Amino acid sequence: MSIDRRTFLKHLGAASAAATLPFSLVEVAWGLGSKPAEHESFTFAYISDSHLTHIKGTRFTSNFDRGLRKAVMEVNLLDPKPDFVIYGGDLAQLGKREELDHGLELLSGLRPPLKWVIGEHDFYLDMGEYWQDKISPLYYSFDHKGVHFVVLNSILTHEAWINQWTTPMERMLNMARLDNPRGSPFMVGERQLRWLREDLAKYDDSIPIVILSHSPLYKIFKPWNFWTDDAEKVQKLLRRFSRVTVLHGHVHQVLYNQIGNITFYAMMATAWPWPYPVSYVQKPNQVPKLTVFMNRADPFHSRDGTGWDILDMDSGAITNHYQLWLNENRTVAFDFKLKHPVDLKFQNPDKRIPPQLHY
Repeated sequence: MSIDRRTFLKHLGAASAAATLPFSLVEVAWGLGSKPAEHESFTFAYISDSHLTHIKGTRFTSNFDRGLRKAVMEVNLLDPKPDFVIYGGDLAQLGKREELDHGLELLSGLRPPLKWVIGEHDFYLDMGEYWQDKISPLYYSFDHKGVHFVVLNSILTHEAWINQWTTPMERMLNMARLDNPRGSPFMVGERQLRWLREDLAKYDDSIPIVILSHSPLYKIFKPWNFWTDDAEKVQKLLRRFSRVTVLHGHVHQVLYNQIGNITFYAMMATAWPWPYPVSYVQKPNQVPKLTVFMNRADPFHSRDGTGWDILDMDSGAITNHYQLWLNENRTVAFDFKLKHPVDLKFQNPDKRIPPQLHY
C-alpha cells in the first residue's frame, strides 16, 4: 500500500507501539540564486546509526535488526518516493565484514538509490578498507536538482593513536567505547580539507550546500567524542555560501545548532537513543553555550527519544520538525539549590524557582 507522507504521520501516533523506529524525510524546494527561480523540488530520506551487532554464526542482535528493517519498510511506503536515501554511518557495531554484509542485505530492500556516509564503528577495524571495496568512497560530492551535496569522512584521527594498538580489534574497541579516556577526538584532516576547498571552488556562493558527515561539525561534548577537532576549519570553508545545512548522525539524540550561515541537525538512530550527554549534578557547567536543552531520552526505555524528522527547506533556510513518539513536552527549570536543571515532569521543585527553559 502506498500512502502520502502527511497521512502516514497523522496516524503514526496511534501506531507508535508497532512503529517505533526513526528515519528522516527531507523536503527540498530551494530556488537557485538569490531570488526565487523555477526549479524542481525533491525529497530524500535519511537513515542512520543501526549498529548491527554480530553475535555468532548467522545471529545478530535482533532489536537493532528490527530498527533497520522498519526504517526500510517505512521509506518504501513514502509517497512521493524519495529521490535517494542517505545512510549516515555506523551501519556496523564493530566493523566486522559479517555486520557490514548483513547491513547491505537489509538495506538491499530499499527502492530508492543509496548514498553512504561512513561512521567510526564501520571504519576502525580495517581503517575503511572493506567499506571502500564493497560500499562507497570515504568522501565525495554530487549535485542533485540544483543542490550541491558533500559527503565528508569526519571520523579520522591521528596516526600515532591508530598505530599504538596490538590488534585491529583492540583499536576498534578503544574507538567504539563511550566515555573512553583511551579514545581520540575525530577530525576531517588536512588532505580532505584541501579536497573540500577545491570542490567548493567550482560553485557560486548562492548555491544551496548540504554537508553530510557522521560526527557533528561543531564541538558539543568532548568526553563522549561528540566532537570534531578541526570543525572550525570546515566552517570557514563554508562561510561564503548563503545557504548551508549540515546533517549528521553519531549522537543518537535530538540536537540542533546555528553557527553563522550554517544550520546543524542531528539525525536520530535506528538502534538506541542517548540521553542528554551531561550529568548535571557532577558537572553542572558542562553544557556547551550554543547547545539548547531538549527532550531527554529515558535510558531505561529502549525506544524513548526515537521518532521522525521532517526537514522543510522551502524557505531556503532549513527547519527541522522532530516528532517524537514516546516523549511528552516538558518544562525544564534551573534549580538554584542543586545548581543544575531539573525536569518538571519527574520532580516537584520549589515554586520559587523560576522556569528558565521551555520546549
